[in-house]
Amino acid sequence: MTVYPETLPRPSALLFDWDNTLIDSWATIHLALEETFQAFGREAWTLEEVKARVRSSARDTFPRLFEDQAEEAMRTYHQAFERRHLEALRCLDGAEACLEQLVSLNLPMGVVSNKSGRFLRREVVALGWESYFSSVIGAGDAPRDKPAPEPVWMALHQMGVEPTSSVWFVGDTDVDLLCAANSGCSAVLLRAAAPEQDEFAHARLDCHASNFDELLRLVEAVKETELFSKGQV
Repeated sequence: MTVYPETLPRPSALLFDWDNTLIDSWATIHLALEETFQAFGREAWTLEEVKARVRSSARDTFPRLFEDQAEEAMRTYHQAFERRHLEALRCLDGAEACLEQLVSLNLPMGVVSNKSGRFLRREVVALGWESYFSSVIGAGDAPRDKPAPEPVWMALHQMGVEPTSSVWFVGDTDVDLLCAANSGCSAVLLRAAAPEQDEFAHARLDCHASNFDELLRLVEAVKETELFSKGQV
């Protein structure tokens, strides 16, 4: 973990990306895309290609992939995804325990995802995680999707939190880091692999945590630094 508590403010709230930050959804996304590509006579992506290429919402991606067939392709994808996503729903190891600990620290939390909002909220309910999040915003809920700032601002408005650097946006891709920067939040990368040199040259990265335990230690480190600066420890 790369921790810079002296440069990160104490969090007033945490916003999480969803897919592959809190839950493992690659297999479901891959199968739904495979069905969609085949329906439109396209060569399907491998799982590795899906992991490398899927970043933006279907609303932003499909017009580039399918051009004038984008709306029909989106319907096909959403139908394929809807059949599978709850059955295959799995949270990542350590995610639930981390959320429980953050709740105990009285930190408001929300989700901002490029997954369709209706699918996203169904998954939150299926996992029994409604009590963890004050706001759950998905693709299509705001005028624009990540990395645009509108979904973050919508989530924070619902949470009653100002969009400042004291809000930590936690995610696993460059889109999440860009969204954090665009909305005025701090960017925390949460994934096992450390950032490669110049991997995020076009996006600000404030900190990297390789797992949920490290994320919790980061929160504690920042809290301790603030108390020390105030002479309370």
